Amino acid sequence: MKTLPVSLLLVLFTWTVCVWADRGRQKRAWIIESFTIEEENPGPFPYKLGKIEFERYYLVRYELKGQGVDLEPKGILDINNEGYVLVYGKVDFENKQGVKVLKLTFEARDKSNNEVETRLGVHIQILDINDHAPKFQQSVYQVTVDESDPQGKDVLTVLAFDEDDSSTNNGTFDLTIKSFTPKTDNVEFYIQQQKGQSSGTVYFRGCLDYEKAQKYTILVEAKDKGEKIQLSSTSTVIINILDENNNLPGFSGKTGSGKVKERETGVEVLRLQVTDKDTYGSKAWKAKYTIYGDKKEQFKIETDPNTNEGILTVVKQMDYEEQAYQNLSISVQNEIPYFSCKVKKQVPNAMWELDKIPQNSGMSVENLYNTIPVTINVEDVNDPPVFTPSVKHVHIMENIAAGTSLATFTAKDMDGSHINTFRFVKGEDIDGWITVDAKTGLVSTSKILDRESPFGINSTYRATLYAVDDGVPPLTGTGTLFIHLNDQNDNVPMLEVNAVNMCLDTEPTVAKITAVDLDLPPHSSPFHYELLGDVKDKWRVEPNYGTTVSLVKEHSVYSGHHLLQIKILDQQGLSSIQNLSVTVCDCSIAPNCHVRMARMAQMGPAAAWIVVLTVLIFIAMCLMVLLISCKADKKIIEMDDGVGCLIKTNTENPGTDCMDVFIKVPSSIGIQKTDSSIVNTCINVSTNVNSSQTVTSQTVIHKKQEAVQPVFTDQMFRRSIHRSSTRSSYRENFKRSSIRSRAFYGNVASLSNNLAVVINKKLLALQTRDEEFVVYEPHCYADEGQAMDNAELDALSIPENEFHSEMLINLDNRFSQLAKISRPHLMQS
Repeated sequence: MKTLPVSLLLVLFTWTVCVWADRGRQKRAWIIESFTIEEENPGPFPYKLGKIEFERYYLVRYELKGQGVDLEPKGILDINNEGYVLVYGKVDFENKQGVKVLKLTFEARDKSNNEVETRLGVHIQILDINDHAPKFQQSVYQVTVDESDPQGKDVLTVLAFDEDDSSTNNGTFDLTIKSFTPKTDNVEFYIQQQKGQSSGTVYFRGCLDYEKAQKYTILVEAKDKGEKIQLSSTSTVIINILDENNNLPGFSGKTGSGKVKERETGVEVLRLQVTDKDTYGSKAWKAKYTIYGDKKEQFKIETDPNTNEGILTVVKQMDYEEQAYQNLSISVQNEIPYFSCKVKKQVPNAMWELDKIPQNSGMSVENLYNTIPVTINVEDVNDPPVFTPSVKHVHIMENIAAGTSLATFTAKDMDGSHINTFRFVKGEDIDGWITVDAKTGLVSTSKILDRESPFGINSTYRATLYAVDDGVPPLTGTGTLFIHLNDQNDNVPMLEVNAVNMCLDTEPTVAKITAVDLDLPPHSSPFHYELLGDVKDKWRVEPNYGTTVSLVKEHSVYSGHHLLQIKILDQQGLSSIQNLSVTVCDCSIAPNCHVRMARMAQMGPAAAWIVVLTVLIFIAMCLMVLLISCKADKKIIEMDDGVGCLIKTNTENPGTDCMDVFIKVPSSIGIQKTDSSIVNTCINVSTNVNSSQTVTSQTVIHKKQEAVQPVFTDQMFRRSIHRSSTRSSYRENFKRSSIRSRAFYGNVASLSNNLAVVINKKLLALQTRDEEFVVYEPHCYADEGQAMDNAELDALSIPENEFHSEMLINLDNRFSQLAKISRPHLMQS
């Protein structure tokens, strides 16, 4: 039992020793070895940089990894079996990777089991040498400064840099001005560099003067502070001087006095010449002139851009009689303000003492400007006559008689040295209202003046007069006459529009009518309206007093065109009777029917062409019908003896079917063959079948036929009925009679010869009467909607054909029924 604790203690002790041994080796791994290496070391290579100490070097194998070995820059470092770090090439402090310290790892491995015995960090610092000179950001700097800039103002800042270590003297440098050209006594340049800064600012002392130097070239040097060797570089700074106005312009040459003729404007009077030492064409050189003593502002002065001369021009007319000359003062300065800078004393390493007038300082420098007096003489010339007064107003009543005096104009000659005579002449007189007396200037009317004339504006007429002198050349003065016309009641009221449109309605409808009067109140509106003629229960005006009133149409007025007469009176009772055309149409059928009626009344070019084309087509169709009718052969339809029938016709419109009827008349009747054994009869046959077809039947009955065929009797009877009935009833009766004819065709063969004689007589009478008929041309009595003086039409007299009841003696009862229908009064008698 006692051995167990001892054994356990031994195990624990052994484990503790091992742990502490491992901990000791692990702690060794945190120790960092450091070396230094100088850049650009020329060798010979390899050389020993240093040794890494390790107590068990004979039991281990060494390895080195990191920058300079397997990382950039590669292949520079290595380690041998003795622990020495070897250098195989040059290192650069200014390498592209920016590495200033090479960081590596050292490992010692057991040779027996290849386990890492220890691991160390190795740092190798690269030491900088002065192998780079300072460099400027730009090799040449260029800047422009104003001549008026004050001393002490920064001109330019230059920037330089050194690739060497800035924490050592190798990487720090000083900026200095080595030289500047040209050397002038009015300015000195210097540069200031802030401590630890790589930039420097260039300044100047004194006064810049463009006339002494337009450009300065400065050489700036940057030199480092290397201990073994000092390196430097330079940069050129070019300073361009911009000319400012430090020289005043001065008058030069003989300016003399100017002269101008009276009443002349826009004329050059004088040219002033100046000189200026500033740059030609610059704002410091361009002159600006000022006129003093020109209270009436009769002159202006401008600068010639090429010569810098001052051009004095007269802009308002001058009068010799009022002022024979004008004294002026003219000063000259430049477009930009003047400044002045002069060196009084040069102070070493400090600002110089200057005598200066700053630009835009607010100081008064007008006393420095050059000023000269100028006299402008006025030459006397012939002056035009002047109307006194030049404008007159006349108020008169319109319609005054021609020759009435209106006004008398007077004028005078303003010349002082010589006086001319003058005459009056009429100027502008658009409508020829006035005449002017050439000697006295009396203005009279030349016609009756009308206030409503289109040449008057707001009841005012304007006319002008001229007074022309006899000078050389002759001059003219102008006077104006305004004629104000008072109104008279000399115009009657009239309708503004004399045609209106209204809709047909069961209720009264209204249309607005307006009258106008050229006169002014109280000779014009409001007006009194009165309808004339037969307008009771048809038309009325309400209200009947006013400018615009309503025309009311009663429901009894029919559609069409109506002509009304309206009496219109103004406030003074002056009246006129106006015709008003009213178009009434049914707007429920066509909303704009009156507009359509107006359009239909006008035939345009297209409609005219359509009418012409229609006429040509109609003529062509007539010619075709005529040719067809002339060439067609008429065929005779033969009928069996003793048998007859009606020919069916297919015509829609009434036509004429010619039928030659040959009736054999017995010798006992008393009609001779020489008189006419053959009676030709034309019978009109119309049916409502087809208007495009017309059939003409000719029935021939030979002389040998003793009995009259029923077909003739039927057609003759229809002929007599056709004369006494309307077209519609005839068509119906004809249809009925045709049907009946076919039914009793065989019964009519027994008619006696006496009936045939009677029928022949009637046919001859009808034929004679047709020849006596007169063709009446159509006559227009009135258009729809227009009133008629006499509403009676011409009497029409259409004699009826005689029809005797004895004609029905031997007719069939069905024909008697037809006669009762068409001639009931004869059948009653």
